[in-house]
Amino acid sequence: MHGDPFWICSDHDDDCRKAIGSPLTVWVGYRPAQFRLLTGAPKKFSRTRGVLRTFCADCGTSIAYFDQGLPEELYLTIGFFDHPERFAPQAHAYWDMKLPWVEFGDDLPRVGRYSRRRDPAVGNPADR
Repeated sequence: MHGDPFWICSDHDDDCRKAIGSPLTVWVGYRPAQFRLLTGAPKKFSRTRGVLRTFCADCGTSIAYFDQGLPEELYLTIGFFDHPERFAPQAHAYWDMKLPWVEFGDDLPRVGRYSRRRDPAVGNPADR
């Protein structure tokens, strides 16, 4: 990665939960031009039309999330980083889908659904 991320968010939605295998994930947002994978070729899969996810073919670590509705945004999972402590979330997204037993004592903003505005021509993943 080159430069700082533009957005870091705890994500509680069910699609990501199923794809990642965790009650939530933290997405670290960069512009695609800021990211270059130095080795390997990630495997790709999609659970939702217009959304592409990647993971390491060797160890299974989730790497990234691409959404056609956010063409200038690339999201990397917090577990992909060697030093995840550097990336504190700025908000909670999909708070409405948070599992009831997951509790937070922070005062971060809680966004009911999408925390990023998508291209209206493509729409939101849940509507595709």
